[in-house]
Amino acid sequence: MNLNPSTQFAILKDIIEVLNRQGVHKFMILNSHGGNNWKSIIRELGLLFPDMFLCVGEWVKIVNRNDFFDDPGDHADEMETSLILHLAPELVLPKNDWGAGTEKKNKIKAFNEGWVWTERPWSQISEDTGVGNPKASTKEKGALFFNAVCEKLGDLFVEISNADTNKLYE
Repeated sequence: MNLNPSTQFAILKDIIEVLNRQGVHKFMILNSHGGNNWKSIIRELGLLFPDMFLCVGEWVKIVNRNDFFDDPGDHADEMETSLILHLAPELVLPKNDWGAGTEKKNKIKAFNEGWVWTERPWSQISEDTGVGNPKASTKEKGALFFNAVCEKLGDLFVEISNADTNKLYE
């Protein structure tokens, strides 16, 4: 399901307004979707709620996926398939039904170089909506990655919780 940025903003504004009134002055968005970009929303909300410490994290960037997976892609790839095999294996098709995750590249070079972005119509870029080969996925790899992400994220939560957000810079 997609939420437009204006809807995301409205929902977060309501949540942050209530938290702020209740004396909760630290809020983190933990993004799980590569298509989302929260920076502009955080900047605008920060102007409305100057007493709030707002930040956004990308859980897929918490640890280096190359340390865990042989063939990283970016959608239904080895990492995502391994995680779901670990967390909810009943949601994963039998391995012989997995696609190869072959992606059709944009004809315009700059988009493939990553310095220009456009939304990708999944039905046009991939036969199976996968981008990255899931064939080497295992629940064991998913568990190792998940545990590493959770450990590092837990450390961050404690650090933010204990931080004086008015004195973050030395």
